[in-house]
Amino acid sequence: MESGVEFEAVDFPQANRLTIHIMAAIAEHEAKMISDRTKAALAAAKRRGVQLGGYRGYQPTAKDRAAGRAATQERVQKWIADIMPTIKELQAAGFESLRAIAAGLEQRGIPAARGGKWSAVQVARVLEAASPFDASVSAAAA
Repeated sequence: MESGVEFEAVDFPQANRLTIHIMAAIAEHEAKMISDRTKAALAAAKRRGVQLGGYRGYQPTAKDRAAGRAATQERVQKWIADIMPTIKELQAAGFESLRAIAAGLEQRGIPAARGGKWSAVQVARVLEAASPFDASVSAAAA
């Protein structure tokens, strides 16, 4: 508005300078109210003794971090072991490419590792991760 450039809002073409000015003032006021409420809530939490921020009074040791990594790797290996029979079944049914396997997993409604859609890259990573444990998988993927 300060630059003096005229514009037309596609979603509100009847808006004029006054309308835009009023809407900007309301938005600024709402932003200030949100800021004030957030600051008040943080101050109240601090008065109650809630520790704000990421540090919670405990610094994990190298042993703790190693145990966490091991637990994560164990979950991943279990998930791979659960999904591999389905991948082998798809391969046996003629789904040869990584993209075809991904499409087959999608058709069966099987979510990818993080809940999203399957891609060829994800299938390749599962096959790669499973290959040390299952020689038939790496031969089929080649």
